[in-house]
Amino acid sequence: MRQLSKRVRRIRNRTILFFLATALVFYLSSSRQMSDLERVKSKGSLVMLTIPGPTTYFEDGRGKNGFDYFVAKAFADSLQVDLVVQVKPSLRGLLLAIGGPQGDFAAANLVKTKLRSGSLVFSNPYLDVTQQLIYRRGTAKPKALEELDGDLLVVTSSSHSERLKYHKENIPSLIWREQEDLEMNDLMRMVDSGGVDYAVVDSIAYLVNRHIYPRAGLAFDISESEPVSWAFASHSDGTLMAAANQFLDHFSSSGQMVALKTQLLSQSDNFSVADSKRLGKLVELRLPTYEPLFRQAAKKHSLDWEFVAAISYQESHWNPRAKSPTGVRGLMMLTLDTAREMKISNRLDPEQSIQGGTAYLIKLKRKLPTRITEPDRTLLALAAYNVGFGHLEDARILTQRSGRNPDKWEDVREYLPLLSKKEYYSKLKHG
Repeated sequence: MRQLSKRVRRIRNRTILFFLATALVFYLSSSRQMSDLERVKSKGSLVMLTIPGPTTYFEDGRGKNGFDYFVAKAFADSLQVDLVVQVKPSLRGLLLAIGGPQGDFAAANLVKTKLRSGSLVFSNPYLDVTQQLIYRRGTAKPKALEELDGDLLVVTSSSHSERLKYHKENIPSLIWREQEDLEMNDLMRMVDSGGVDYAVVDSIAYLVNRHIYPRAGLAFDISESEPVSWAFASHSDGTLMAAANQFLDHFSSSGQMVALKTQLLSQSDNFSVADSKRLGKLVELRLPTYEPLFRQAAKKHSLDWEFVAAISYQESHWNPRAKSPTGVRGLMMLTLDTAREMKISNRLDPEQSIQGGTAYLIKLKRKLPTRITEPDRTLLALAAYNVGFGHLEDARILTQRSGRNPDKWEDVREYLPLLSKKEYYSKLKHG
């Protein structure tokens, strides 16, 4: 009887083990069958790894921003999933995290290099950059790497570091330092302030930041034009990257990539070293006086105070008694009608002007059709603040009549100048 009982228990245990093994095999098999692309769609989110910077990702008064962010957001939208941004403090940390549980891919103005190709695979390129050496204006401008006489700094694990190692084979005297936890705008700031003598940055970073750091000048290129791509782990199955390639090809061929790049670089087209120096001087002399008021108004309307301060600088150069030929006055350059509308009794009073101007901008944003999304909503509201809401609507009508999108700032901005021409303004509602 005991032997029979033992035999029954052995059979039962074997049966249980068999079913457990079968379940495990089935689980592992089903897990392997789900591709990277299917996994992203199943969880409903695409996780982008990046580093902070004006050409990658940052947050300002308009919300989430940055060239790489907008391209990745469009990719996520095409997959009908949410974009989740994981910001890494350093380029080295970013490269080590690719393919792990923290992110699906990396978008950070990455260039394919020999070293990176050992552990990463790269998408089709969507941008071209050149590595450039910058120096401090007012010092001797070098013409070649052999002429460097001072401290040269680059970001650790960057393509710039790999490029310098390549040049060192022919220039044994070439030396430089590498530092982690730096962005390219940090390098430009350090050169601008005299903290370092030289640095290497990407051409697009130089173009975007040169008006902020006017003493950081371009010396020469240290590389040919290089393609920028998204990076994926080499152990990935390729399905997500294939979807990314298809998206990037369409985004480029449709003209959307060019439009986004034009928007990114539009400020640099109006670059002036003199204007930048004036801004730097006024930041020291005038901004501290009004910063508490900018902060107060921004907090009330959930904006970044720097955003409100930038509007005021553009309008009046932070001059509380500023006056235009058309009669607008004060730090935020309000018209009499706008002052009455916002219940401002004294346009020359800094606090009233800042509070009234900020509230008026929010009001303009709310007047726009709800279908208009960011960043176009804020950009169109800023245009309305400058030219008047009626004139903005006229420009949007012209844009639509021409077959362009009246809800996109990139399209509307081309038609705003036409409002000054009689053949156009004479036929529009607001003249």
